[in-house]
Amino acid sequence: MFDVYRKELDWAGRKLVLETGKIARQADGAVMAHLGGTSVLAAVVAAKEARPGIDFFPLTVNYQEKAFAAGKIPGGFFKREGRPSEKEVLVSRLIDRPIRPLFHESFRNETLVVVTVLSHDMENDPDIVSLVAASAALTISGIPFLGPIGAARVGRIDGQYVINPTLVQMEQSELDLVVAGTKEGVLMVESEAKELPEDVMLGAVMAGHRSFQPVIDAIIQLAEHCAKEPWPLAEPSADAKRVAEKLNSDLRSGLADAYREVKKQSRQDKVAAVKTQAKALFAGDEPALAALGEQFGNLEADVVRNAILDTGHRIDGRDTRTVRPIVAEVGILPRAHGSSLFTRGETQALVVATLGTGQDEQIIDALEGEYREHFMLHYNFPPYSVGEVRRMGSPSRRDIGHGKLAWRAIKPMLPPKEKFPYTVRVVSEITESNGSSSMATVCGASLSLMDAGVPLSRPVAGVAMGLIKEGDRFAVLTDILGDEDHLGDMDFKVAGTDNGVTALQMDIKITSITEEIMKVALAQARDGRLHILGEMAKGLGGARETVSQNAPRITVINIPKDKIREVIGTGGKVIREIVEQTGAKIDIEDDGTVKVAAVDAKAGQAAIDWIKGIVAEPEVGTVYNGKVVKIVEFGAFVNFLGTRDGLVHISEIAPRRIAKVSDVLKEGDQVKVKVLGIDDRGKVKLSMKVIDQQTGAEIPREPRPPREGADPASASQPV
Repeated sequence: MFDVYRKELDWAGRKLVLETGKIARQADGAVMAHLGGTSVLAAVVAAKEARPGIDFFPLTVNYQEKAFAAGKIPGGFFKREGRPSEKEVLVSRLIDRPIRPLFHESFRNETLVVVTVLSHDMENDPDIVSLVAASAALTISGIPFLGPIGAARVGRIDGQYVINPTLVQMEQSELDLVVAGTKEGVLMVESEAKELPEDVMLGAVMAGHRSFQPVIDAIIQLAEHCAKEPWPLAEPSADAKRVAEKLNSDLRSGLADAYREVKKQSRQDKVAAVKTQAKALFAGDEPALAALGEQFGNLEADVVRNAILDTGHRIDGRDTRTVRPIVAEVGILPRAHGSSLFTRGETQALVVATLGTGQDEQIIDALEGEYREHFMLHYNFPPYSVGEVRRMGSPSRRDIGHGKLAWRAIKPMLPPKEKFPYTVRVVSEITESNGSSSMATVCGASLSLMDAGVPLSRPVAGVAMGLIKEGDRFAVLTDILGDEDHLGDMDFKVAGTDNGVTALQMDIKITSITEEIMKVALAQARDGRLHILGEMAKGLGGARETVSQNAPRITVINIPKDKIREVIGTGGKVIREIVEQTGAKIDIEDDGTVKVAAVDAKAGQAAIDWIKGIVAEPEVGTVYNGKVVKIVEFGAFVNFLGTRDGLVHISEIAPRRIAKVSDVLKEGDQVKVKVLGIDDRGKVKLSMKVIDQQTGAEIPREPRPPREGADPASASQPV
């Protein structure tokens, strides 16, 4: 019933298995991939015909994790998988980015790639095997995909590169780098690092590229046995050729003049005017108008790219290495804990940092288990930032991806949670955009955190690099504009400190780039990053000495584990009372660590004193302030230390004999008591009469009168 094709290989110490022909047979291509005990299914389908008039490639990639893959039932009310998690969005982008440039340029059919995690062994992250499975499914599908690609994760432990480290190994790694590419070169890189030098980062990329060559060979061998017939490709139409020739002859010089305009808005207006002329050239010619959009874009790319390669000058007049003018400002929002406005040319980010407590941590329910995140960075890209009108809704995949890149760049420089016990949220509002708003977010986030008093190890900056490559000629561009990103061949973003790289992301629009180009880009990016750090220092060079006066002050104390129950109280009664009475926030951890947070220092100290009173043990001979809580015939019970009560016997209330306790005391009276002793059952004996109730000083005992016939020396002994 099944024609199953299977390919196995040993890869970095684990078995990789690719299998097709048994599951999802109605898809154009479907591959089940296993790496260790992690299994994913990749299925690919493309529409048989392109939609009329479409001038882009409509590719959708959906990566989805099923809870059953880890033997779990989804949380929440509905008990089923809902909208994509942040990781699912990020892995969807991770798969999309290296495969998108490998579809044939004339292919416009709507294409869907679905990758489903079916089993997770808690050792091998599904993202790498998902990339491999998607590549294999596309390669055997017959769809015009110019692959296959391979992918690998590279860690660095004890100075050695580790290919596809396990989740446990990643906890010791100073590098988390994912690289994907073809046999010829690299297509995509995504990484987080702990201030590693550029040569170490480049070495990791090339080590990863070498490691997945056997995977590419295995996919090719699988395809040789079971690949479907290649889909026919439409020949370029005569109308497209006709339009391209006419545009080149009549409008090339006008378009070149438009792209000499330095200001973005004016440049866009001039380009739009040339496009209006183009439409007028073909008025009433429907076939030509249908091809106009794509051919006009091709002419734009040719004009801009060749101008840069021929002259070394870019759209806005800069050379290939110059960074646009920068203005870095901090403390611009009076009530925010930390804020900055970072402006680089026509790109601007308003970034705000907020400090919270443990109660503000994000709870994440992942396949690997539930965990808490105390650092969050959210990126927003409103339409007004590029002068557009469009519907605003939930964060897009792009928003989530850009925010995660900035998160990776900043996280290695944050102080450990043990030393800085705050939950930190950073929000980046992009208010203007013309090139690399994600790197502006990195710079603005670093400034706003330092403004809030977060002790970053060092400031972090980022810069986006571009590439123009025609044959053997190429130019690497520092701090690219939006048009250079759109019309260029590479978007290479590098973030880090003056010591090294903390995050790196690279996307290629051509089939691959070489080690030489990456080496040039990394070196040029370092120069740009150091320049930006210098400009940022003019606004703020390091973290402020204390956290913002608007932020809560967190004090950490430790209590015995057996006292946690007393601080919390039955049903949380005690801790709720402390919070309500003082206004402080209190977090208690299982190891007895207590974090008390309050904007008002007095409120925080009051809560701390209350807690210390609850957990403190009474000391014999010590004087305490107390409150009478109960009157009995033989004495009074006094609350004197947190929730601790002790008995003042009727004989210890006053220096004289009293007939009834109620003659001297009533419930609620504030008194001063001294601990006389604690019996084996923990009951505390107190005395009032030995303490001056006004001053709290101990009253010296009068000497005992000598008995008749006794040694006179005994009279000096106190009673």
